[in-house]
Amino acid sequence: MKLLVAVDCSDSTQKVVNKAQEMAKALSAKLWILHVAQPEPDFVGYDTGPQTVRDYVAETFHGEHSQIQEIAKKLRDQSIETTALLIQGSTVETIIKEAKKLEVDMIIMGSHERNPISELFLGSISKGVISHSECPILIVPTH
Repeated sequence: MKLLVAVDCSDSTQKVVNKAQEMAKALSAKLWILHVAQPEPDFVGYDTGPQTVRDYVAETFHGEHSQIQEIAKKLRDQSIETTALLIQGSTVETIIKEAKKLEVDMIIMGSHERNPISELFLGSISKGVISHSECPILIVPTH
């Protein structure tokens, strides 16, 4: 069995990883830990130079990459076959694309409570993935 674990490198990531770990052990599954980093912002109109923004984005990517690599290492130390992926792009589209490419049997991801205004403007990552996925999805409550 193959499981894609979508994480956002927030405080709730560990709850999602714990559930994935539990399932991987029970099902002898391979895990892919996926974090989707946001595309670089449009630099027009920024007071700081584009290089400053690029440096900040690079530093953020490095931190996120280190975090998912550490998660993968801990899982591998428990004899769970695990690969960490950091991909830049649209979150929903990237999760769906990787799930298809890797031919996973299930996507595991967290849910976040948002206020109605955030939901209106940002939508829900989990709802987007549910709407477009061709495989089952396990939503882990993270609140």
